[in-house]
Amino acid sequence: MSIKVNLIGLGVMGRPMARNMAKAGFDVVSYTPSIGSRERARADGLVVVDSLAALPAEPDFVVTVVPDSPEAEEVLFADDGPVARSSENTIFVDMSTIAPGAARAIGARLGELGRRFLDAPVSGGESGAVDGILSIMVGGDEETFATAKPMFEAMGTTVVHVGPQGAGQVTKSANQLIVAANLAAAAEAIVFLRGHGIDPTVAMSVLGGGMAGSAVMERKVPAMIAGDFTPGFRASLHLKDLGFVERAAAEAGLPLEVTALVTQRVRSLVATGRGELDHGALLLSAAEQAGQS
Repeated sequence: MSIKVNLIGLGVMGRPMARNMAKAGFDVVSYTPSIGSRERARADGLVVVDSLAALPAEPDFVVTVVPDSPEAEEVLFADDGPVARSSENTIFVDMSTIAPGAARAIGARLGELGRRFLDAPVSGGESGAVDGILSIMVGGDEETFATAKPMFEAMGTTVVHVGPQGAGQVTKSANQLIVAANLAAAAEAIVFLRGHGIDPTVAMSVLGGGMAGSAVMERKVPAMIAGDFTPGFRASLHLKDLGFVERAAAEAGLPLEVTALVTQRVRSLVATGRGELDHGALLLSAAEQAGQS
C-alpha cells in the first residue's frame, strides 16, 4: 500500500522535494496558495489541488515547506485544514525554517490533539533539493523519526535525529549562522585578493583545497566572483533566519558576538534594497566599503 503524503508549499525548495518523494514511490498530493507555483508544479508532473480543503483526508504524512513561523501555524490549523482532516495516525512534519520556539509550540498544540510532530528543516539549497541530497536535521521523538525516515531519505542523503521537538530548528539556526559567517568571510577574502591585484578565481581554487574549503567555497564563491547574485537563497530570508539565532541566543543568555556582527552585515544588505538578491551579495557591501564598487 502506498504511503500518502500531503505537501504544502511548492516554492524553490518544496517543488523539487515533492518531485523526489513522488519519484521514490510516495503518493504525493500538493497545495500552495500561489497559482503560478501550482501551475509550475503541474508542469513538473506533480498532483496539485487548488485549496487546502481539497487535499486528501487522513494522509500518512502532512509536510509543510513554508516561508516562516506564522505561515506554518496558519496553514496547519486552518478551518478544514490539515489538522482538522487528519487521523490519529497522521504525522505532521514541518520542513520549513521557523523559530525553535514556534516549532515547540506547534508540537505542543498538535500533541494536545493527539497528533505526532517532527520539525525537520533542511540545508543544501535549491540544488540540494533538486538533486535529492539535502541535509535534514530532525527534532521529535525517536519512534516518530524512525517512521518518517524513509520519506526523508527520498529527499536527502544526510538525515539525522538531533533531539526533541525544536532541536531541528535550533540546529538549522546554527547552520544559518555558519553559512552567513562563511559568506561574509568569503566576501572579504575576495575584496582582499582584488585589493592586491590577485585573481580571486585562481586564489580561491587553491584555498578551497585546504582548510578554508567549504560548501560555501564550492557552491557560492564562483557566482560571487562572477557577480551573479541570482537568488538561490534570498538575503531577506537569511536575515529572517539570523533573527531566530539572535532570539534563541538571548533566551539562553548566550553572547554570540560573531552572530551579532554577521547579522548586521546581512541587515545592512537588505536595508539597501538588496534583500531579493542571493545572500552571496554580501560581496557587494564588502566591495563598497573597500571602494571597489
